[in-house]
Amino acid sequence: MRLPIPDDVLAAAERLDGVAHRTPVLTSTRLDEALGLQVFLKCESFQRMGAFKFRGAYNTLVQLTSEQRRAGVVAYSSGNHAQAVALAARLLDMPATIVMPTDAPRIKHEATLGYGAEVVQYDRHTESREEIGRAIAAERGAVVVPPFDHPDIVAGQGTAALELLQDVGPLDALVAPMGGGGLVTGSALAARLLAPDAQIFGVEPAAGDDARRSLESGEIVRIDTPRTIADGAQTQALGEVTFALARQLLTAVWTATDDQLVASMRTLASTLKIVAEPTAALGLAGLTEHRDELAGRRVGVIVSGGNVDLGRFAELVGGAA
Repeated sequence: MRLPIPDDVLAAAERLDGVAHRTPVLTSTRLDEALGLQVFLKCESFQRMGAFKFRGAYNTLVQLTSEQRRAGVVAYSSGNHAQAVALAARLLDMPATIVMPTDAPRIKHEATLGYGAEVVQYDRHTESREEIGRAIAAERGAVVVPPFDHPDIVAGQGTAALELLQDVGPLDALVAPMGGGGLVTGSALAARLLAPDAQIFGVEPAAGDDARRSLESGEIVRIDTPRTIADGAQTQALGEVTFALARQLLTAVWTATDDQLVASMRTLASTLKIVAEPTAALGLAGLTEHRDELAGRRVGVIVSGGNVDLGRFAELVGGAA
């Protein structure tokens, strides 16, 4: 098993230069005062295809050989990795097949088709997306592109935090959503370069705290698919790569309830005018709950994406506070 290193994040940044958007970093005096610290929000909702996932997907696909590109790629995803692989494949002129759950948000399903990928649907509660993906890849001779458990995926995701640190300088802490762990571990690798003393926190749904339990037990803990509005973090377990990195690099894993996610989505919308999907609100939700631990500090938060049906967004955010 090869683990990515900080230099891999720098190499990924070079590959993504001029291809990925350099997304904005937003601040809010009102939010700072409410939390009692200085927060810098890296808004990956403005990334190509609407989420950070494009970074890892493109960094992985662009390194494939010409023979692998002709055979194409297969990915499995609830939505954002699906769109990312579909878009990266289109840019690199290769076929892509995406295994998506039947209950994936409609906006993500339609966008994946719009980028030209073939979509194969499955039931996330009764079928294994990994098994389906492997079977399709074996039949077609295609390359499987996992959503998080791959060194090139992790390195690509880390470029978001790299840009954040380049733009605002060293931080005392960095907080990121955590499903399979690719974003937060990639962020931790970037921090090793530009903020080596920063604390790194992952935030996962309270209904699916497999990462926290895995780090406590010292081995990967697998759970049933969690029932949470954070569809991008409905993972069952960390991967071998992300678990190994998390053990080395993370300070702690926090959790957030669905109600806390909705409150943070509402804060992002009302205070900073950002449309964040539920998974993207994990970082701010975790920081809000643990703000006393970081009082007075400079803290970066990755807002990981904005791919949410507007009707669903209005239903969640427009409800009673």
